[in-house]
Amino acid sequence: MIKMKSIGIIGMGDMGKLYALIFSGLGFDVNGCDLPGKRSQLEKELAGTKIHILDDGTAVSRISDIIFYSVEAENIGKAVKLYGPSTKKGAIVAGQTSVKTPEIEAFQEYLPHNVDIITCHSLHGPSVDPKGQTLAVINHRSTPKTYNIFLETVKKLGSNIVELKDYMEHDKITADTQVTTQVGFESMGTAWKRCESYPWEDASYVGGIDNVKVLMCLRIYAGKPHVYAGLALYNPYAKEQVKQYARSVTDLFGLMIKEDEKVFRQRIEKAKEFVFSNDNSPILLDDDIMREFSLGILPEQKMPNSHLSLLAMVDAWHNLGITPYNNMICQTPLFRLRLGIAEYLFRNTELLEESAHAALFDKKIRGDDLQFAIAVNEWATLIEKGDAEGYKRHFEETKGFFKDKLPEGMKRSNELIKRLSGNR
Repeated sequence: MIKMKSIGIIGMGDMGKLYALIFSGLGFDVNGCDLPGKRSQLEKELAGTKIHILDDGTAVSRISDIIFYSVEAENIGKAVKLYGPSTKKGAIVAGQTSVKTPEIEAFQEYLPHNVDIITCHSLHGPSVDPKGQTLAVINHRSTPKTYNIFLETVKKLGSNIVELKDYMEHDKITADTQVTTQVGFESMGTAWKRCESYPWEDASYVGGIDNVKVLMCLRIYAGKPHVYAGLALYNPYAKEQVKQYARSVTDLFGLMIKEDEKVFRQRIEKAKEFVFSNDNSPILLDDDIMREFSLGILPEQKMPNSHLSLLAMVDAWHNLGITPYNNMICQTPLFRLRLGIAEYLFRNTELLEESAHAALFDKKIRGDDLQFAIAVNEWATLIEKGDAEGYKRHFEETKGFFKDKLPEGMKRSNELIKRLSGNR
């Protein structure tokens, strides 16, 4: 069997560096590159490692046996067009972009016919150890021999390998597990910014579920906007799902304003029955652990809130005919926690009743819910239009509001993910 000795990584951002360091530590020769202006800084950062920083992707492509493109979705076409033709004969080419449709289209157009295409996607961020996390692998164009070589190589990362049939299956699943998840948390952040309210100082947003909401919101805004923009704007299945989530939020909020209790409860009950009545594998988040992760007011001071974001998420799954448990094969920590808190709400009769009553009759939180409904529709409009600059600007504006709390949010969310990872 041919041995793949060298790994090439084109794009040495946070994820690229993470995998360069891991593969180097596993004994592979690693060749990496980024934009020319970043070479000297990368060489300083990686001094003392066995990672070779080269001039560009052409140099990396010529000498590497397995090549990973770790670039933004919006730039994948340009990068492959520029460096793909130089790919070493017999090499395996993979991508680490979170959206596979534009990536595969670029590979098919610009790579030589004598290289194999086996792409992948690490379903976690650069601050999370790949061990135990999900790594999706897609065999697009390869021989059985080289596919086995690739699998054996990535298995050394310690991730849970999920083999998908094609890139379209990948994008359909990630539209739900990642895009609608992130839009929900982004919208919460935008709503809190508009209300000029820090949720850890508000008695309506403390306690188990709300602690998770706040930490995951901060976790997203501690990241880089291009990561989330790429997921939302270049996934061909994202627009439909985000549009339905916005519609669910708007419809439910309209029923809340009218205090149409009968229709509101019927809609929630139908969604609950569709998503949670079957014999799925529940996540069963640990209530004691969730309560520990408050950033502010003690849980004893908690006031009811509507959990509109979660009611609408389950309603959207129902209307789209999506059973989210079926997508757990490509779960991310964020999606697992989002599904977990939705499950926690809907499987707890007392808490669901409290949420429904607050949604319909508690005027104190109506203003917050209005801002959330507006925020969701703003994000949905940006995605519908494919407005990358508007998306990034919207993201940065909200990020600025939370900037002083983002480091702690990232630290505590990492701890929460680690603590709850035992509930798989």
